[in-house]
Formats: sequence, C-alpha cells, structure tokens
Amino acid sequence: MATTTAPQGPPVKTWMGHPGGLVVLFLTEMWERFSFYGMRAILTLFLAAELTDGGFGMTDVAAAALYSIYNSMVYFMALPGGWIADRLIGTRRSVLWGGIVIALGHYALAFSSHAMFYLGLVLIVLGTGLLKPNISAMVGELYDKHPEMHESRRDAGFTLFYLGINLGAFIAPLLTGYFAAKNDWHVAFGIAAVGMTVAVIQYVLGGRRLEGVGLKAHKPLQAHERNRILRTGGIVLAIVLVLLIADIAAGTYRAEHVITALTVMALVVPALYFVTMFRDHTLTHQERSRISAYVWIFVGAMLFWMIYDQAGSLVNLFTENDVDRTVGSFEIPTAWFQSINPVLILLLAPVFAWLWTRLDRRQPTTPVKFSMALVGIGISFLVMGVAGALAGRGLISPLWIVLVYFIQTCAELLLSPVGLSVTTKLAPLRYASQVMGLWFLATAAGNALNTWVTPLSAKVPAGVYYGGLGLLAIGVGICFWIGARRIGQLMAGVH
Repeated sequence: MATTTAPQGPPVKTWMGHPGGLVVLFLTEMWERFSFYGMRAILTLFLAAELTDGGFGMTDVAAAALYSIYNSMVYFMALPGGWIADRLIGTRRSVLWGGIVIALGHYALAFSSHAMFYLGLVLIVLGTGLLKPNISAMVGELYDKHPEMHESRRDAGFTLFYLGINLGAFIAPLLTGYFAAKNDWHVAFGIAAVGMTVAVIQYVLGGRRLEGVGLKAHKPLQAHERNRILRTGGIVLAIVLVLLIADIAAGTYRAEHVITALTVMALVVPALYFVTMFRDHTLTHQERSRISAYVWIFVGAMLFWMIYDQAGSLVNLFTENDVDRTVGSFEIPTAWFQSINPVLILLLAPVFAWLWTRLDRRQPTTPVKFSMALVGIGISFLVMGVAGALAGRGLISPLWIVLVYFIQTCAELLLSPVGLSVTTKLAPLRYASQVMGLWFLATAAGNALNTWVTPLSAKVPAGVYYGGLGLLAIGVGICFWIGARRIGQLMAGVH
C-alpha cells in the first residue's frame, strides 16, 4: 500500500495507484463470480443430462431456452436492484444483502429436489440483481472521490476489476466441472455456495477501506412516491396472477408461456425506461445528450451478449457432443472449456489495461471500440460455423473451441470493461445505479432474444446458424464504425 493525498482531504490509501477500496470490491466480485460461473458452467449440462445420470433429461433446445431466460433474469433484476440502492438503502447494503441471498440460492441448489432447485435459481436471480449493478457503481463512485486521478486510470481500474471477475470464473468451472463429470451435480452446486459465502465475509471485513461510498441512497424515496409505487406494484401483480390463473384454468398453461412473457418483459422494460429518463425535465441538455448516446451503446451491447452468452448454452452442448475431448485415457470435462475465456482474460486484461493507459488520449473512442468488439464476436461465430459444418463428419479438434473463445475474449475486452466505465461516466448522478442496471439489462435483453434465436439451431444446419449470426454482428459493427463520430458527439465530452 502507498499513500497519496487527495486535494482538500485527508491522506487515503491506494492500491497499485488506484483507490484502496478497489481491492475490497475486486475480491468480493471475484468470489461472487466464482459462485456464478461455477454454476453457469454446468447448468445447461445438468438440465440436458439423462434422468439416470441425475439430470433433468431436457432436450438441448429446451435446456438452452431455460438457461437463456435464467441468465436474462439474472441481469434483468439489476434494474430494480439499482433502483433499490438509489432510492432506498444505498449501494453498500444492497451489495451485502444481495450476497447473502445469492449464497442461500446456491445452498438450495445443493439439495436433490426439483422444487429446491427452482427456488435456488429464483434466489440467485434476486440476489444478483441487488449485488451486480451496485458493486460496479461503487467502483465508479470510488474514482469520483479522486478527481486527481485521470479518466484513463478509471478505465484501467475497471479492467483490473474485470480481472477479479475472471479470476473467479477461471477457477470455479475446474472444480464444479470435475464433480459434474462424475454426475455429482449437487456437490458441484455446493462448491458454488461456499464461494459466495467467502464473498460476503470478505466484503464485511473490508468495509473500512470503502471511504464511506454507498452508505446513503442518492435520491431517497418520498412518502407519496412510496404509496404510488406500492399501488402500481399491486396492480401489476394482480394482473399477472389473473392471467396465470386463467391460463391454468383453460388447460392451456405451458412453461413456454412464462418464458415468452419474461422474454417480452426483458425487451420492453429497457425501452420504457429510456423513455422515462428522456421525459425527466430535470435532466440538463448535456445529460439528455449522453443518454441518447447510451441508447446506441445499449443496442450494441445487447447484440454482443446475445451471441457471446451462447457459450454457456449451445456452444457448451456442442462441446459435449461434437468435440473430441479425450487425451490418452482421460476425458476432459466439458465444463473445463468454460475456463478458457477467463484464463485468456487473466493473460490479456493487463495488456489491455496497459494499452489504454499508454495510449491515454490517443486510444480509440468508445464507439470505435464497440464496433471492433461487434466485428470480433461476429468473426468468432463465423469460425464456429466452420466448426459446426466439420462436426457433421465426426468429432472435431478442441482447438476450434479454443480459437472461438480466444477471438471472443479479445472482443469482450474491447466492450465489457469499457462499457462498464463509460456507463458510470454517462449516467446522471441521481440515476447512477439505475443506469448501471441498464448496462446489465443489455445482457438481459440479449439473453432474452436467445429464447427465440437458439431454437433455430434445431431447424437449420450448424454452419448456417452460427455463420448467419456472425455476419449479422459484423454488419452491425460496420454500422457502428460509420456512426462513431456522431455517437461521440452525443457523448458530450466523455471518451
């Protein structure tokens, strides 16, 4: 630890030239992502595994759809989670309570019961919604307390934060995947629960380094607002219950109806939320312009995550069924391939962090980085399309999957940490956590689209499916490149 002196304030401890509280948030996020990605790596495999092997015996398409809507809801709940922090309890307590609920959810998955399994998924969804947007918002607020640090250091700090995410994501699939390969599914889910417990303990013990960040709500809810929200929430809940009861009474209820409703919600809500912000007359002209720019950031991120997150569903199942995973007498567990992306990030993230700091003001603008990321994710699916075509002749080399994940990792490092950083810079202060929630809602919308997109994989050849999505992403990336200057102007001084 070194010590620096911030202007007009007491000496504060720093970590590698960054605010000292970054290490606390780094470790909390690392262990939370350990639990999340440890479970994510085996979820689709578990759902598609035969009943005799301890799984749910779903078809690949059904397993991918359930995975996609679960993943969508995990990120969708970031929006109400951000609202709760902004208007009720602040980011500090939101992260704490979110971590506790996530831990309970993972412990529920460890039980050999269908009811407990679905309860566990619901708890993880609710807890992640509280934790995920708010811990990222806290990183941004730490840098707001240090105006002496240049904006390029903020980008580098978010890249280091992203490094913590992937350290947990690298280790977890190796452990959970080992037990999953032996069909010890609930032992694997229990390992994820332990990781989340460690995250909560570390966060509580390190609270003193956070410099008072997140102790209060940015815009506390007033009494008249609370009554209106409770009334509206009650009406919405009543409508949902009436529709559900009517569906069941008519004998037409199917699980697909719930998935479709959640998919539509994940797509409609962000659009409505942007409309609501634009109608806020207290926004300045500059804030309104930046929100306009953020609409384009949102659309690009939504398409990116729609393709990228198929790594945990269709690409994971492809690896299970169509890749030669044998090395001598040993068969590599499928879930271990989910560690390829995070280990590549562990290697490449410091390089990207150094690059952005080195280039400083000469680095590409955020819209240009997004265009490069979209082209990159598109190329990865063109490669996947070739692999899918070759798989029609027999098992293929695992190097194809390694190449796909390498390209996706480079694209991810151009988009995800940069997107996190620019979100904290574009968001008006009173909407800080909620706009961070919108950033994660882009992932929710992308995964929601997958409930409609991934079933196409059963109707067309693999080469056509993956190649078509790849070409779509490349086309959108080129459009971003062409419009980068205009988007940059809308960002009003944010780079």
